[in-house]
Amino acid sequence: MKIISMEAMEILDMLIGEALLGHEPELAHVDLLIGSKEGPVGQAFAQGLTTLSAGHTPLLAVIRPNLPPKPQTLIVPKVTVKNMEQAAKIFGPAQYAVAKAVADAVEEGIFPDDVDFDKIVIIASVFIHPEAKDYRRIYNYNYGATKLALKRALVNYPPLEKVLYDKDRAKHPIMGFNVPRLWRPPYLQIALDITSINRIKEMIRNEIPKSDRLILEAGTPLIKKYGVRVLRELREVVPDLFIIADLKTLDVGKVEVDLAYEETADAVVCSGLATVDTLNKFIYEAKRLGIYAIVDLMNVTNIIEKLKSLDDIPDVLIFHRGIDTETSGEKSRWDLIKEVKQEFSDKKFLVAVAGGIRPENTKDALEKGADIVIVGRYITQARDVEKSVREFLKTIGAKEPAIDHYRVHSEDG
Repeated sequence: MKIISMEAMEILDMLIGEALLGHEPELAHVDLLIGSKEGPVGQAFAQGLTTLSAGHTPLLAVIRPNLPPKPQTLIVPKVTVKNMEQAAKIFGPAQYAVAKAVADAVEEGIFPDDVDFDKIVIIASVFIHPEAKDYRRIYNYNYGATKLALKRALVNYPPLEKVLYDKDRAKHPIMGFNVPRLWRPPYLQIALDITSINRIKEMIRNEIPKSDRLILEAGTPLIKKYGVRVLRELREVVPDLFIIADLKTLDVGKVEVDLAYEETADAVVCSGLATVDTLNKFIYEAKRLGIYAIVDLMNVTNIIEKLKSLDDIPDVLIFHRGIDTETSGEKSRWDLIKEVKQEFSDKKFLVAVAGGIRPENTKDALEKGADIVIVGRYITQARDVEKSVREFLKTIGAKEPAIDHYRVHSEDG
């Protein structure tokens, strides 16, 4: 990535960098701003140096007393400093680390060749855990984090392409749980259509193998028996799996989305037979809340016309043949999948197929454009649930161990 020139820095007014390095409790997290003394960064620098607050006193970075680096750098503590022991960590190893990193960055040519170091300033916001004790680690981690944040700021890291690629794959280290997204089709969706919550919990605890290509669906009969609160019960057993609430909403679209969202659903299902007004409210509310809007197209006669009448395309479309019509000789609607994808090629959505899915017809569904295969009784009523799931996972090309289970987190820049 190309380093930004001094001219570009002046035009942009402000460059932003961030880096996290090390291990608790000495973990270092540095956020920084680089900009002209005459711009917003310069104004913030002056205000920070002259406006003090208890526990968050800004200080100039110095290599040693009376020797600040160029560009001049202001350190702002993120964590409230409550005593002199904590203050010493800021005024000692952290202050030196930031100053040394800035000076070394200048010497190493990280800054553009045409930069005037007397015209720009840096503000570095520094995290020091109250329980940090090892001064050398505090220094090492904050030095590395500051250097990396500087490099990232000067190349405008991350590029937008990386943000869009990683946003649904990333797992935040402090969250404690993953927020699953459907970024890597095809998927196997298991419709939990039996009505015993105890049996379902036993199944997902002990019989369904772990895979990042699995989706769990709280089926309509299950929700009718236990209410949407059953979603939270499932979440307690599998906190990181993608869970769908198959509400088959026909009315009050916004209300039903909100009910499922409050119980931790990752996605909600509306019937395609609902009115356009209900569907629009349903899709809008789901997307507003950041969960997937799914529309089940079972018995919808003109799919393309129905979709064209909507304000927005849902995140997932289900081409569904109902249980009661599986053996009636009705033709498959899978041939419509490619037609729908071509008609709405400028939109981003996935297609699921449901109704009589078995390993032997899964390949055909995928070839016709399906991204998700929904399986109920073939798995949930199988004598060997684990074997049935693995059979489908193999058919859709899922490998074990799953990609995210042993994923090593690394960064560029």
